Amino acid sequence: MRVPNDVLKTQRWVISDVVHDFEVEDVWALPVDGGPDGFDDVIGLMAAMDFPGSAPLPVRVLWGIRDLLGRLFGLGRVSASAEDAGAWPPVPGTGEPSLSVRVPAELRGTAPDSRLTDKPFRPLYRTGTEFAEEISNRTMYGVMHLAWVDQGGGRYQGQMTVYVKPRGAAGRAYMAFIKPFRHAIVYPALMRYVERSWARRA
Repeated sequence: MRVPNDVLKTQRWVISDVVHDFEVEDVWALPVDGGPDGFDDVIGLMAAMDFPGSAPLPVRVLWGIRDLLGRLFGLGRVSASAEDAGAWPPVPGTGEPSLSVRVPAELRGTAPDSRLTDKPFRPLYRTGTEFAEEISNRTMYGVMHLAWVDQGGGRYQGQMTVYVKPRGAAGRAYMAFIKPFRHAIVYPALMRYVERSWARRA
């Protein structure tokens, strides 16, 4: 389920300093929980999922439309791998080629084995309770942040936060245009997919 963005004010994550000039687009409580050592399973689940390939037809149609628009207007394909995406535009408003330059030195290179190799993401870092990857295209620069949130009593729940930095007025207009589709179709389908996958993992 989607949770208020203010929930981030009650938590302290490394990512807060890395994306200090980004906007919080969405915060989702993932339908996954477990003990203190369960975060590896969450990362493995997200890395292995076939999304949107196994998503409902409306999601796959939307994904296809986005890729078509990307080819027509030079926005890049949302489903292209990081390797196939070619050179990335830098972080908007900076000359930084990647947010990795903002990651604390001791955390750089901690997530190469967790990379979503067939998705358009590049890893930033990983800790025992955090995992972050970045994405860049012609409309925005974004970060997907997974967290393993302590619920008390030895139980933890997965949380996914999406941070974005649009590229100018066109980027903001694009993000506003797709927002209703993400909230009504894409993210609910993703949550159901994650829930089913988590239930089957055993």
